Amino acid sequence: MRPTLIQEAGVDLDSFRQMVAKNPRGFLGRFGLGNKLIQEGGSLEEIVEHLTVATQLDPTHVASHLALGRALIGLGKHNEARRVLTAGIDAAVSGRSNGGQDLVPELQQLLRTLG
Repeated sequence: MRPTLIQEAGVDLDSFRQMVAKNPRGFLGRFGLGNKLIQEGGSLEEIVEHLTVATQLDPTHVASHLALGRALIGLGKHNEARRVLTAGIDAAVSGRSNGGQDLVPELQQLLRTLG
């Protein structure tokens, strides 16, 4: 996965946790914390928790769907992963998202692996 602006900024895990504590309904904190946990090998359950909220807060953010789909697959929650990955593809191809079209092949590949 390509580095995001969050990764490039070098924000640490504690900073993201503080962001979420201050604003539990903030997209940037939830998405950033979920991604940082992925980078640092955090708990899949916690990753799913934060990325689920992120996709609820911004259903058109395609990268959130991709990361959440991967985490759900890691937990063996394939039906949920299919739903999330499909929603990410729909957001990208519908024009509702600000970008994310470049992630569609990866989303589709993950769906194919689920059968």
